[in-house]
Amino acid sequence: MNYYVTDNTAASVRLGDIPETSYAEFYADIAAKLADARYHIAHYFALPAEDRLRFFCLLLDDATGQVLIASFAMEYYDEGELPSLTARHPQVHPFERDITERYGVRFDGMPWPKPLRFPFDRFDRRSSIDNYPFYTMEGGSLHEVNVGPIHAGIIEPGAFRFICNGEQVLHLEIALGYQHRGVEHEFAATGNRLRQMCLAEAVAGDSAVAHATAFAEAVEKLAGFSPGLQLRVERAVALELERMAMQIADTGALCMDVGYQLGQVACEALRTMTINTTQAWCGNRFGKGLVRPHGTNHPLTAEKAAAVRGNVAQIARRYDEVRHDIKSSPTLLARFEQCGIVPREEMLRIGGVGQAARASGVARDIRASHPWGAYAGTLRHESIVKRHGDVMARLMVRCREVLQSAGYIERLLADYTPHAAQRPDYTAALAPDSLSFGLVEGWRGETCHVAVTDAGGNIAACRIKEPSLHNWTALALAVRGEGISDFPICNKSFNLSYCGHDL
Repeated sequence: MNYYVTDNTAASVRLGDIPETSYAEFYADIAAKLADARYHIAHYFALPAEDRLRFFCLLLDDATGQVLIASFAMEYYDEGELPSLTARHPQVHPFERDITERYGVRFDGMPWPKPLRFPFDRFDRRSSIDNYPFYTMEGGSLHEVNVGPIHAGIIEPGAFRFICNGEQVLHLEIALGYQHRGVEHEFAATGNRLRQMCLAEAVAGDSAVAHATAFAEAVEKLAGFSPGLQLRVERAVALELERMAMQIADTGALCMDVGYQLGQVACEALRTMTINTTQAWCGNRFGKGLVRPHGTNHPLTAEKAAAVRGNVAQIARRYDEVRHDIKSSPTLLARFEQCGIVPREEMLRIGGVGQAARASGVARDIRASHPWGAYAGTLRHESIVKRHGDVMARLMVRCREVLQSAGYIERLLADYTPHAAQRPDYTAALAPDSLSFGLVEGWRGETCHVAVTDAGGNIAACRIKEPSLHNWTALALAVRGEGISDFPICNKSFNLSYCGHDL
């Protein structure tokens, strides 16, 4: 099959240059490639084009760093069905569910064509949260436990339905979509580039830098702009600071869930110190306003760079002490080890990404496989991979990544020489009738923004993949066979995004 072959640093591509093929050819080739662990899908979606639907698939080759773009089309009101790829490769499941929900496309043989997000403009308006098709099992010894969708504290809405035999979880189904915000729709509804950047930052508030970077990269490719060394370094530092902050926060949350108060309090203090470092840099603790297309309003001065280096070194030293305490605590080890296991084979099947996948032996990391910016030059990233796939492995990947990120920030800023920074440009002309993507490794994992322009060079569609999209299924797999009382630590060991999924 013909693909448009590119990589994570190349410019945008004209829509007319992306080969169109038949679905039969697309199905056969994608099915064959996904049988090889080196390939996985970054995004797969459909867009209306007059009386047709045109489908786009971004396939990542983790061995060569190539991004393979494929396309096919069908009549918008075609009554036929397309053979489902999900039946052979479960990682396609959320993509086919999304396409069905938006446009009514039916995939023959799809194991479970249930709603994904309940968008306001979905094809079947009869489909609603109230009639969500939860999986059921019958048996005199079985019972159901419902959690949510309203949770205590500030947790966002999501429904968890457990089917249990006594205390043992047989099945967990996770239903989201309670707060669909229409974020993707808003990108096309406004021509204001600054508003679009603010929308990107709001996809998932704890990943504001990752999503802003992904969208900025997509826009810059459409504008034919290549960020200079200083901008590449600053974006990498911001991403690694965000990674440190959130991995430290998750460490503290896991300590809290097993009553290890010392670890919780220490991590809360270190996480605060990390996000306060970001605030001292740009005025916002979560890095909002820091990443902008073509430039920045908050260049990293020599004084700020020195402060970042000093804070990060202190955070890393103190966090390493917490890490050693955790590893030497029999009580914590007893709770975390051999709990919530997701085997490598299952993680590959569902398309898992991020530190959760790396804890199961799946070395997926965009910084290493599809480097961009500073990761394609100054830094050569080596992924941290564990094999056990349990809560402890996911925690240890986090611990190691905090220290690795601190080392990266030191390397990036050790010889940093700031100069006059280029200001953001919100009016740069974008290539018409083109497609571009921003692909970055956020702290949760692979974050993808795809932007498509119309004949006037306006963004006509934006499609976003947050790393939680696949990893919610990993959480459901992790609790099978576990006691229901272990769900909180399994859940915290993934810490997935509700709003990043609901878009």
